[in-house]
Amino acid sequence: MSDRAVLEVIALNAEDAIAAQAGGADRLELVTDMAADGLTPPRETFAAIRAAVDVPLRVMLRAADGFSAGGPAGVDALVAQAAALRAEGAEEFVLGFLDPDGTPDLVAVEALVAELAGCRWTFHRAIDRAADRDALRKALAALPGLDTYLTAGAAGGVDEGLPVLVAEAARHGEPGYEPRLLVGGGLRLDHLPALREAGLDAFHIGGAARPGGWAHPVSPSAVATWREALS
Repeated sequence: MSDRAVLEVIALNAEDAIAAQAGGADRLELVTDMAADGLTPPRETFAAIRAAVDVPLRVMLRAADGFSAGGPAGVDALVAQAAALRAEGAEEFVLGFLDPDGTPDLVAVEALVAELAGCRWTFHRAIDRAADRDALRKALAALPGLDTYLTAGAAGGVDEGLPVLVAEAARHGEPGYEPRLLVGGGLRLDHLPALREAGLDAFHIGGAARPGGWAHPVSPSAVATWREALS
């Protein structure tokens, strides 16, 4: 793993993106509607952000709160959104869907991955709600482009999931464990020493970049605090 940790920041619009880049973000996750925990942003929002910053952008593919793809109609709509975003220049994505029993929804995931045609992508925190994390990883291992899992280690956040994150970091490189762990979900600065000691080198913040809460824009100084802590 690289000595320099990656800091990914959630951006809702161009203002957020500019502030996050100014604070030292290495990459942005683009979403809309944080009341629903982050959905696919409009194509126009992606275009405005792409024009405003030059850091890598990962675009969420998700139509509703929760981890269901919404059946065949929902999958078709997401595939169409992915195609439109790719036509606009998007090259990296975030997605992840579960069936009701907590296993990965391979029909939905594979349909989107086929549309992405080799683009790099993150499987997001659906892994933290999976019935079996190890089985999920192995089921997804052969899919092209998967290079990251966004995870807190547990549904309840990093406080609860820290032992899982440390254990999975130790398995990096094993079959199903090649993708990078991007730690996010209740992440705090005081978690960083233990995570870095375990070899984890990628971190994801949303609310922590907005001291006033989600109604406020990203604060460059808040992002810079995280960047400094990871240096």
